Amino acid sequence: MSLASSLLTPHGPRRLLPLLLPLRLFSSAAAPALAMPPRRDRIKQPPRESKPKASADASSSSTSSAAEIAEPFEKMSIASQSPAQAGAAQLWVPRGYATTATDAGVASSSSTAAPAAEQGVASEKLARIFKGAADFAVDNSTFTEAQIRATFYPKFENEKSDQETRTRMIEMVSHGLANLEVTLKHSGSLFMYAGHLGGAYAKNSFGNVYTAVGVFVLGRLFREAWGKEAPKMQAEFNDFLEKNRICISMELVTAVLGDHGQRPKDDYAVITAVTELGHGKPKFYSTAEVIAFCRKWRLPTNHVWLFSTRKSATSFFAAYDALCEEGTATPVCKALDEIADIAVPGSKDHVKVQGEILEGLVARVVSRESSAQMEEVLRNCPQSPLDGVDSDLGPSLREICAANRSDEKQQIKALLENVGASMCPDRSDWLGNSGLDAQSRNADRSVVTKFLQAHPTDYATKKLQEMIRLMKQRNFPAAFKCYWNYHKIDSLSNDNLYYKMVIHVHSDSVFRRYQQEMRRNQGLWPLYRGFFVDVNLFKANNKKASDLSEDGDVLLRNIYGALDSNSSAVDGLADEDSNLMMKLKFLTYKLRTFLIRNGLSTLFKDGPSAYKTYYLRQLKNWGTSAGKQKELSKMLDEWAVYIRRKYGNKPLSSSTYLSEAEPFLEQYAKRSPANQALIGAAGNLVQTENFLAILDAGRDEEGDLQSERGVAPSSPTSTPADVVPKTEGLIVFFPGIPGCAKSALCKEILNAPGGLGDNRPLHSLMGDLIKGRYWQKVADERKKKPARITLADKNAPNEEVWRQIEDMCHTTKAAAVPVIPDSEGTDSNPFSLEALAVFMFRVLQRVNHPGNLDKASPNAGYVLLMFYHLHDGKSRREFENELYERFGSLIKMPLLKPDRAPLPGDVKAILDEGISLFRLHQNRHGRVEPSKGSYAKEWAQWEKRLRVILFGNADYLKSIQVPFDVAVKEVLEQLKAVAKGDLKSPDTAKRKFGNIIFAAVRLTPSYILGVLRKVAEKDADANSFLNDIKLEDNLNKAHVTLAHKRGHGVAAVASYGIYQNQEVPVSFNALFYTDKMVALEAQLGTVNGEQINSRNEWPHSTLWTAPGIAAKEANILPQLASEGKAKRVPIDPPITVSGVLDFY
Repeated sequence: MSLASSLLTPHGPRRLLPLLLPLRLFSSAAAPALAMPPRRDRIKQPPRESKPKASADASSSSTSSAAEIAEPFEKMSIASQSPAQAGAAQLWVPRGYATTATDAGVASSSSTAAPAAEQGVASEKLARIFKGAADFAVDNSTFTEAQIRATFYPKFENEKSDQETRTRMIEMVSHGLANLEVTLKHSGSLFMYAGHLGGAYAKNSFGNVYTAVGVFVLGRLFREAWGKEAPKMQAEFNDFLEKNRICISMELVTAVLGDHGQRPKDDYAVITAVTELGHGKPKFYSTAEVIAFCRKWRLPTNHVWLFSTRKSATSFFAAYDALCEEGTATPVCKALDEIADIAVPGSKDHVKVQGEILEGLVARVVSRESSAQMEEVLRNCPQSPLDGVDSDLGPSLREICAANRSDEKQQIKALLENVGASMCPDRSDWLGNSGLDAQSRNADRSVVTKFLQAHPTDYATKKLQEMIRLMKQRNFPAAFKCYWNYHKIDSLSNDNLYYKMVIHVHSDSVFRRYQQEMRRNQGLWPLYRGFFVDVNLFKANNKKASDLSEDGDVLLRNIYGALDSNSSAVDGLADEDSNLMMKLKFLTYKLRTFLIRNGLSTLFKDGPSAYKTYYLRQLKNWGTSAGKQKELSKMLDEWAVYIRRKYGNKPLSSSTYLSEAEPFLEQYAKRSPANQALIGAAGNLVQTENFLAILDAGRDEEGDLQSERGVAPSSPTSTPADVVPKTEGLIVFFPGIPGCAKSALCKEILNAPGGLGDNRPLHSLMGDLIKGRYWQKVADERKKKPARITLADKNAPNEEVWRQIEDMCHTTKAAAVPVIPDSEGTDSNPFSLEALAVFMFRVLQRVNHPGNLDKASPNAGYVLLMFYHLHDGKSRREFENELYERFGSLIKMPLLKPDRAPLPGDVKAILDEGISLFRLHQNRHGRVEPSKGSYAKEWAQWEKRLRVILFGNADYLKSIQVPFDVAVKEVLEQLKAVAKGDLKSPDTAKRKFGNIIFAAVRLTPSYILGVLRKVAEKDADANSFLNDIKLEDNLNKAHVTLAHKRGHGVAAVASYGIYQNQEVPVSFNALFYTDKMVALEAQLGTVNGEQINSRNEWPHSTLWTAPGIAAKEANILPQLASEGKAKRVPIDPPITVSGVLDFY
């Protein structure tokens, strides 16, 4: 029987639903045959210094201990790899593998039930093991087993723009390849739970207040659901997760872990994923299976909508566009309920537990069968009543935190004691074990090195080694933190070590770069968010066990190899399509989190002016409508004055910012209905000051909670698409690398006849001739003459410099335009190796350079590599898009010929060697000069060989460059266009969403005037009236309204999404007019055989109204005509024109 089928009922007969819950390869019944379980009858157990706890061995099946795989594998052999050998690798393998071990600290006290003497002996034993672990050497008898303990979905990052992703999603639904699934995005923290033995985890950590809060909330949900049966069900749930190696993920929403968009009314969680970890790659349940699982255990589920037709899918996106700037939970859920083909309400009502402020929606493509699966679940898995909802659940989360305010450890202990032993019998991750406190769990830094060098015992371990090795070789910004596994403390010995590894990705760009690696190597396992792995390192010698392990490895490789080969086509979805996902956030949430909370550091550090620059850039990047930008600007300026006046220069904490922001927003909303719509919802603030959890300073578990020091101010509000007034200036700057020819280009610009085509003076400041702070000098010069054009002849390679340029634009009323060398770039750098080679070659040809960066410089190659690595981790697209978004335009200077020959092998090899050496040097010495570090000899040798190889390929390097005069000509043309305002901002590949108000058929004014002329020819009175109001001179636009958001609802407007940009025939039957208004009666035609109908009772096009008369008043013209108060002129036969359906 499959594991998924057992989810349907917790007790009694279990029914199999083949359609709903397809057979899983690694069911609980199949696991023993496939996963190579312990062979206790064939394996000799090594001696141990202490007897393990029976309960731990009896209940844990998560990892194989040394007793289960002891003395194996002598037939297998690997070369012993010492740290010295690893460091001396010819290709400059990073020396992270040879990190010197550091001793872990050992505490001497802990609150356990063991007698003090016994506890002391155990503590001393563990101290010896922990200290001796540094000397654990990897040799041919060293093996490792790794198993994933907890994980969440891989972080998605679409390679395509939002609009392209939308289009692809709609196409897939239209062609019957997939369904569109949409869920609510609750505003909380990621929490993962794998049972009391498997552990509780936050996004990148465990054993802290975040996970203690998570366990408490989960335990309280069981009490609410099961009443008196809760302790029994909690224990059964823990056993179920452990037996089947399942991890559940949830959005943990509380008022004690810091502010998001709105403080929740209640503390709760919503299950977002269920994952079978088995002994291999994680298998995520479908949404239908998640709901079945949650209904079995009476856990809360999210609100889910499925869209299975083109009409419903397009209507969804139109509904979001209509609500994106003012949507809150009630209208959003109401609209989607009306549009979706299947709607499954969440078991926690967002409005009742969280509030009206809704963070957003998550849209993704799922298999076509998901609709049938969901219907099957809804039929066979009814939602059970909550037995304990009216009973006394004990102290609440907020009460416990309020009563325990001394420190974090006290709060953790109180939370775990209150949740009870049935839910959390093992508290070692938080409070320590056997005389060791939780702080002693930090393991030796060399564990990762040893893990990568040891023999893998199974295919899963091998794949995890492959993943980590690749990430370290590519120098991805990620940490692999290892801790002692306190759940295995009684199984530890000098030759049998257990760890927990936390894979912490520091930059979102890593996920994108790793996805690119997966495209090149489709056998790679995915990189997950919230990634925790149990690692066992041990010594073994048994040949028979070696044979068994090899057999098991072959079996697992065949099984998972087949799965991996099919992973690119899941349920008929190509790999790139199966990962299509979008986050769609609402402005009412973003104004609180991104504009108010994340702008606090800028406001208090740099002042209101910089804050205004910051929020305007955010609004511009989001594509916020002009009207909303104006409204928000007024409100945020008032907020800045209010909070600065109240707090002075003392910053407001981002974790409790709502204590000030919510009352301000509430009062602001009360002033007018427009303000209320802008704010979304305010009032009924939950006061958290007395029960906020004690958090370490700087700790962050949230994706949208930025570190305050990292908030950057934004670009100026003007864009080059606007004509730059002659009273305003222009800053031309160069975000490049030395050798990009910026100084030579600046000379050509200064000498160009007529300058940039206007009378503004040109001024150049060469960085190599300026002493002191260059950009401050530029700012001072610009203040003297703000209207001139400044050529900033210095490399501007990073965001810190870009922010200074933005500040100059704001303070001196100037626009700025970046000029960059045109280069394809690489996956992790905006400049290609060919471009780097050309820049180095140019620098090494210089003589007597003012900045001393020429052929006489002994470290010229190192300096170029330093500039090159300032952009490390950023693709060309990301680099260009960021410049577009900050400055509105971008000029590319031609560099390389498109028909060039490939880079010679020796040139590529010397550059790759230099890059590896630079990373080694940087990791060990930071910014220390190369001649002063431990790699001084290697640097000297590399610099010499670099010169020999580049000059040996001089003909090639000269031949691939675009002639300088051609490059100058193209740059000058682009600069002149910027100066004149003719250069439009390039497409940043980001969808700019507006706030849809209504759907209509847009009509061409000339067509309407043609209709009116024909009417006037037959009716003299109409002709006279139309001439009197001069309609022909004043008619600039016309449309037939189909539905209006205010009058007909969001769903009605969104229903026209399927016809957007389609031509619609419009027939006019009559002209109606009074002395106050004129309209044409309209009858709409069909699109692709489907009739287009207006939601208005009287479809028409209003052409004119007298001053003070609203266009909507034209709706009563038929009534006025029937009363003799308006004139109706029939059009017979009707005249038909064509219009285009669109949103406004």
